[in-house]
Amino acid sequence: MSGLSVLVVDDHRLFAAGVAAELVRADPRLRVVGQAHDVDTAISAIDALRPDVVLLDVHLPGGSGGGGAEVAAAVTARAEASAGSTRLLALSVSDAEEDVLAVIRAGARGYVTKSITAEDLAAALRRVAEGDAVFSPRLAGFVLDAFRSSVPATPTDLDLLSPREQEVMTLIARGYTYREAAASLFISDRTVESHVSSVLRKLQLSDRRELMRWARDRRVI
Repeated sequence: MSGLSVLVVDDHRLFAAGVAAELVRADPRLRVVGQAHDVDTAISAIDALRPDVVLLDVHLPGGSGGGGAEVAAAVTARAEASAGSTRLLALSVSDAEEDVLAVIRAGARGYVTKSITAEDLAAALRRVAEGDAVFSPRLAGFVLDAFRSSVPATPTDLDLLSPREQEVMTLIARGYTYREAAASLFISDRTVESHVSSVLRKLQLSDRRELMRWARDRRVI
């Protein structure tokens, strides 16, 4: 894949500029099409530039305080609505479990720390663009453990649902309102409502009450 377009998002402007320069040096086929430094400008830049991959810092100012996870969720929601192809790779100094899981659950395809070399970072961007998941070695273990522990006991019925639909279904079945579920997943109320309608249709259920009973019977919640 040649001419891969990359948007660098980091609140430290000097660091972002350095990463952009190092990426092009490490792999001249990469095109850094822009930089953004907070949640709002990141989302606007992604909408305007439509990069192949966003290199996304986890801790960003602006927006509603969700940082990189808020950006990832916004990109994921737009992709679901328009079949967009922008993918996200988180890059952060933090290796805290809560930071990693928040941005991955919001839609990022991978997470690497800022100790990574420019060459390895360029390779990671290409892998993410091709659909692979990429993690720094220490982080992969607890990401797998976290998602393995959340797999329901009866996955057969849930195979009908997309990963996002499963997340929405679990929250709604636990009694969350649409607004509470939306805030938890960094998506809009309308997107939650759309997912719930799809879940009910796929599971052949008529309303939220049946969904809650269905989830309890199968020990999904």
